[in-house]
Amino acid sequence: MEQLFSIQRQLDDRILKEHGLQRDDIRKEKLLALQVEIGELANETRCFKYWSHKPASSEKVILEEYVDGLHFILSLGIDGGWEQIPRTSEEDADSLTEQFHAVYQAAAAFYTNQDQTSYLTLFQTYLKLGEMLGFTEDDLQTAYKSKNNTNHKRQTEGY
Repeated sequence: MEQLFSIQRQLDDRILKEHGLQRDDIRKEKLLALQVEIGELANETRCFKYWSHKPASSEKVILEEYVDGLHFILSLGIDGGWEQIPRTSEEDADSLTEQFHAVYQAAAAFYTNQDQTSYLTLFQTYLKLGEMLGFTEDDLQTAYKSKNNTNHKRQTEGY
């Protein structure tokens, strides 16, 4: 997973340069983007849609949404100088819905108090969500690298 920080730094540096931005200028936007991605992920799992019989999206779609959020979490770590992977919690939430709430709460706490402890808690709860979704570290690395290539292609094409 540590390699992903390096890969993310390359993408971040490219975006910052091509758009004439500084890291500190876009942190709030990056946090909101993360929260949007968490919502998109929850929507694909459908774990909260008690009123619907429609099944969750395919594992591939859910994994792609998950790594979209991972891109932003890694980027926030780079911004803060916290390029370390936390251990995941041994505690399991009772449901995916509860784990999504925990991730949202961690994101809100990080917004309020942007320090290493808050960041590691956010990252930890997000990794736990990935575990609960059934993703392995290999799944995450493969999907992340694929999506990172897509993101570079999008930058080339003026996305």
